[in-house]
Amino acid sequence: MSKATRATRMLEQAGVDFSTHAYDYDPDVDSIGLAAAQALGVAPGSVFKTLMTLVDGRPACAMVPSDGELAMKRLAAALAGKAAQMMKPADAERIAGYKVGGISPFGQTRQVPMVIDASALAWEAIYLNGGQRGLQVELAPADAVRVLGAQVAAVVA
Repeated sequence: MSKATRATRMLEQAGVDFSTHAYDYDPDVDSIGLAAAQALGVAPGSVFKTLMTLVDGRPACAMVPSDGELAMKRLAAALAGKAAQMMKPADAERIAGYKVGGISPFGQTRQVPMVIDASALAWEAIYLNGGQRGLQVELAPADAVRVLGAQVAAVVA
């Protein structure tokens, strides 16, 4: 597995201190984020899943802890919208430029609004997808927020 992806290149170009962690990806598990946390031996709340959504019909990206569930009304409110829904997998892959299971918030092919759950700031380090199935990047949550230009909001149900 290559550890050089658009996501890791974006982090390098931004001068962010991060590390990569590879694990055996299993597409058949119920929760990829929980499986990643278990494989890496870290708390599930520190591993954030990247979810491609639509807020009032416009693409957006939400990052929530792998042991949490995205609250659509909270996401819509965070982006000054009325309604939010999950994006269809094919649309998510086209807009993000990554395959489902390997969608990273970093280095997406199209810039979309980014929202990260406020719980991220409670961790010294969080894990986000590194742009490839079975690859996570570990970094300080403040660096993720800064590089992504993400809004921080309570978006977990």
